[in-house]
Amino acid sequence: MNEYDVIVIGAGHAGCEAALAAARKGLNTLIITINADAIARMPCNPAIGGIAKGQMVREIDAMGGQMGRVTDEVGIQFKLLNSSRGPAVWSPRAQCDKDKYSVQMAQTLQNQDCLDILQSEVSAVLVESGKVVGVKIVTGEILKTKAAIITTGTFLRGRIYLGGQYFLGGRFNERHSAYLSQSLIDDCGLKLARFKTTTTPRVNIKTIDFSKMQEQPGDDKPHPFSHFTTIESFRKNLVQISCWLTRTNKETHRIVAESIGLSSIDIGESGSKSPRYCPAIEEKIERYPDKESHHIFVEPEGRNTNEVYLNGLYTGLPFEIQQRMVNSIAGLEHAKVIRYGYAIEYDYADPRQIRKSLETKNIENLFLAGQINGTTGYEEAAAQGFVAGINAAQKILGQEALILSRSDSYIGILIDDITSKGMDEPYRMFTSRAEFRLSIRNDNADLRLMETGRKVGLISDEQFGKFEIYKKTLDKLMRGESEDFASDEDMSPWSMSKAKDEVEIQKKYGGYIGIQEKTAAKIKKNLERKIPSGFDFNALPLSAETKERFLSVQPETIGDAANISAIKPSDIAILTICLENQRRLREKENKRKRNYERGGF
Repeated sequence: MNEYDVIVIGAGHAGCEAALAAARKGLNTLIITINADAIARMPCNPAIGGIAKGQMVREIDAMGGQMGRVTDEVGIQFKLLNSSRGPAVWSPRAQCDKDKYSVQMAQTLQNQDCLDILQSEVSAVLVESGKVVGVKIVTGEILKTKAAIITTGTFLRGRIYLGGQYFLGGRFNERHSAYLSQSLIDDCGLKLARFKTTTTPRVNIKTIDFSKMQEQPGDDKPHPFSHFTTIESFRKNLVQISCWLTRTNKETHRIVAESIGLSSIDIGESGSKSPRYCPAIEEKIERYPDKESHHIFVEPEGRNTNEVYLNGLYTGLPFEIQQRMVNSIAGLEHAKVIRYGYAIEYDYADPRQIRKSLETKNIENLFLAGQINGTTGYEEAAAQGFVAGINAAQKILGQEALILSRSDSYIGILIDDITSKGMDEPYRMFTSRAEFRLSIRNDNADLRLMETGRKVGLISDEQFGKFEIYKKTLDKLMRGESEDFASDEDMSPWSMSKAKDEVEIQKKYGGYIGIQEKTAAKIKKNLERKIPSGFDFNALPLSAETKERFLSVQPETIGDAANISAIKPSDIAILTICLENQRRLREKENKRKRNYERGGF
C-alpha cells in the first residue's frame, strides 16, 4: 500500500501516541521508523512520570492514550512524589523495565487495526500548493498521504559526542536521519536550530556495594498510572524493585573539574543549548562550585538485566574519565561501566512555527510533535504526539481541532507555552508552570478530560459508561447521601474507595481552588496591564535568573513579561502582586496629598 490518510515519521514516544490516536479514529495510518526494533525505546532514564510529567501521563490516559497502560504492565517500582505536600503537586512516577516497555508498545502498534509499520528513512516531505501530499523514503519510493506528523526525536542530523570525538547517530549505535532536515527547510520553509543533551553511564549491578547507599523503595500501596487498570489486581501482581541513593563528593568534583576541558558539553554547533533542569555533572560543578555533593539515584533498568542507570550523572566526558568519576562515588568504588554516557546534538524547529493544534503555519496538514518542537522528556513528547495524532485525524475528517487550555490540563500549558513563547533551551514541564495546579491534579485527570476523549472517539461506550457511574457516585457523596450507591463491580476499574478519596480532596481544598481560580482570572485580565517605566525588577522576590531575564527584556506589559522564554506563571503572579501593591501605595499617597491640600490629615 502506498497511500495513507496519516503518515507518522518516527516511532518514539510521540510517534507511538500519534499513530495509535489516528488509527483508533479509523484512519489508515503508517508509522515509519529507521529501526523497527527500537520502537518506544527509553534511551535515557528508565522511568515514566515525575513532577508534572506524571500529571501529563494521566491526562493522556484519560483521553484514550497508551503510555499509562504500558507503564502499568511493565513497571518495576511505583512512587507518588511530593506525597507529604498538597495534592496539587502529587506526581506519580514509575521505574520501568525499559526493554519490556519497548516490546509492549511495539506489540500494541502491531496489533492495532488501521496501522502499518515500515522500517525505512524518510528523506523528504512532498508539498504541493502549500499542502502535504506525501513523503519520499531513501530508496526512492513515494508514499502519498493526506497528513504527515513528524516525531523524529534526536535523530535529525544527530551527532554524538564523546569527549572531543564525535560521530553521526540518532542514538548510540543507531544511524541518524540524514536528509529530512534539508527538506523541512527547503520544501516546508521551516527554521531549524540545534539543541543538545547528555545521558549517563550504566553500570553492572553485581559490582555495586549497596551497603554504602540509602534504599529508596516503592510505595507500600502503589497506585497505577492508567485509569483503566484495576488497582486490586495491579497491587497483587506487582513485585517492586528498590532504587538507591548515593552522592558525589569532593574527589568526584576534583576529577570532573580537572577534566572539564575534555568534555563535549561545550562543543558542537554554535548556539546549541542543553537542558537546564537535567544538566551534565560538568555543568553542575561549574555552576555550583561551593556545593560539595550532588544526589545520584541508582535505578535498575529491568528485571532481566544487570544494567543500572546512574540518574544525575549525565556527562560528556571521555570514557576513561567517566570510569574514574564513577569509582569515586560511595558504593560504586568497584563498579564496572557497561555503557558510557555521551552527549547528542540534533535539529529542532522553533515551535512558534506551529499552531496550538500542532499543525505548522507554513504547510497545511503537516504536524510536529515531541523533541522536534524543542521539548525534552518522554512525557512531553507523548503528550504532543497524542494531540498531533488526534488533530491530524480531525483535520482529515473535517472536524474541529482539539485545543486544550491552560485551565484544564498540563498538556494545554505545554502546548501554549511552546507555541507562544518558544524557548532558548529544551523545555521541561513543572508544576510551577501551572496557574491552576490545584484544579488540574493527577487524581482528577479523568474528571477533567475523559469526556474530551469520548468526544474525539478514543474512549469506548463501555469505558465511558463505567466512568459515568463513578461520577454519579461522586455527586451523591458530595451531597452527603449515604445509600443507593453503585457497587464497585458496576463502576470498575473505578471504586467507592477512589470516590471517597476524591471527595475528601475536593471538600478539603474547595475554598483554595476557588481563590486560585479567581487569582488566575485576575492574571488573565491583567495581561495588558502596563509596567511602569523604570520598574525595579531587582526588588522582586524571585530567583536571580528570573530577574535577569526581566531586566534584559524590559517588558512594558504583563503580557510581554509572560511571553519571555522560561518565565513561569508563578513569576507573573508575583510580578502582578507587586505591581498591585505599588498601585495601592500610590493611591494611598495621592489620597494623603489631596487631604493635605484640602487642609485635612
